Amino acid sequence: MHRFLLFLLLGTCACSASRPPTVAQSTAARQAILRVLTTQTAAWNRGDVAGFMQGYWQNDSLVFIGKSGLTYGWQRTLDNYRRSYPTPAAMGQLDFSHLQVQPLSPDAAQVIGRWHLARPTAGDLQGHFLLVMRRINGQWVVVADHSS
Repeated sequence: MHRFLLFLLLGTCACSASRPPTVAQSTAARQAILRVLTTQTAAWNRGDVAGFMQGYWQNDSLVFIGKSGLTYGWQRTLDNYRRSYPTPAAMGQLDFSHLQVQPLSPDAAQVIGRWHLARPTAGDLQGHFLLVMRRINGQWVVVADHSS
C-alpha cells in the first residue's frame, strides 16, 4: 500500500515534469477543484458527512494524514469522520480559506489552505491542509489529505 502511494505521488511529479498543463488546462482545473471544495463545504455544513466524502477518491489507496496518524481507504476515512463528528453540532460550520491551487499536470494538482470549524457549543477548531488531487474518470478527487 505504501509503495502504491509513493508510486502515485512520484507518477504525479513525473507527469508534471514531462507535460506541464497549459494555461487553459490550469484555469479549468482550478475552477473544477474549487467546485469540489465548495460542494464539500456545503455538504459538511448541512451535516452530510457522506456527501462531504464524495470529494474523496473512493478507493482503498486514499490516504488521510491527521493528528491520529495515517488512515488508508475511503470507508475508513468516512468511519473516522463519523466517529469524530457524530452530530451536526459536533461538525459545526466549515470554512476553507487561503486556498492555493497549483496544477502539477493536466490530471494532478495540489491544494494548500486553511480550514476552520465554527462550533459555538463544542469550541472552534482550525488548522491547515495539503491535498493531492487527481482527475480520475473525468472527476477531480482528493487522493491524499494531510490536515493538521
